[in-house]
Amino acid sequence: MGRKRLQGQRALVTGASSGIGLELARVLAEEGAHLVLVARRTERLEALAAELKQKHGVDARVLTSDLQQPDAARALFDQTEGQGLAIDVLVNNAGFGNYDDFVAIPWERHATMLQVNVVALTQLSHLFLPKMLERRHGRLMNVASIGAYLPCPTFGVYAASKAYVRNVTEAIDYELKGTGVRAISVCPGGTTTEFLDAANQQLKPGASLAMMSAERCARIAVKKMLRGRRNVVTGFLNSLGMWLLRFVPRGLYAWIGAASMGAAVEKKPRALAATPPPPALPGPPAGA
Repeated sequence: MGRKRLQGQRALVTGASSGIGLELARVLAEEGAHLVLVARRTERLEALAAELKQKHGVDARVLTSDLQQPDAARALFDQTEGQGLAIDVLVNNAGFGNYDDFVAIPWERHATMLQVNVVALTQLSHLFLPKMLERRHGRLMNVASIGAYLPCPTFGVYAASKAYVRNVTEAIDYELKGTGVRAISVCPGGTTTEFLDAANQQLKPGASLAMMSAERCARIAVKKMLRGRRNVVTGFLNSLGMWLLRFVPRGLYAWIGAASMGAAVEKKPRALAATPPPPALPGPPAGA
């Protein structure tokens, strides 16, 4: 590999125990970055930390955190910048979705998802960006979804949360002009992660052919971040589809969202739907 573009810098990655977050950590380590790995599943984080240390010779630290908790973001800041451990790259990747009609999902599940997808992401950005601005150097990566471009029936609150992530990130990047700090919104499409299980979804026959690997998604995200992009949709067909939406009447958006989602996934049969795994999992929705 040639020059490591993040040599000596440190990245904090939430949702790093699996899926896109795990692969982002690997790609960032390839680029020379030291890592702070954050998620709920400590054993997985420790295994990843050992892998990154052995393979890339970087420092990799584990912080077990549950971003459902209102004090989790502040605790992460206190355990890093608060103790003199500078974070040069903040990757807000943790998130989860609920796949069902809006009124069928318990309010507590909506509230927990908004805490992880919106509140924790916003608070972490608000906490870490001032330190980056003091140093006049840093990067913020917020993982959204192509669901950010459409209202998605049966995935309505999730898609809306990702629209928030995309819009606030683009606005922040504009505000950061000339500071030496940049922000990028990453919008994956269907990606092979544990997201489907957490969202109570299963792929329809043949839909897996359209899924992107988490590794490829992560490589695109880091590449575009290092090139200074403000927003990226991963994958040519995903990008083309989102670009074409500008020519479609707004009144058709909900129908398109429902049709594209319904073509790829369906709810798990009730008998197969298990207790959801820890919700702070990375990854975009399939077909959203």
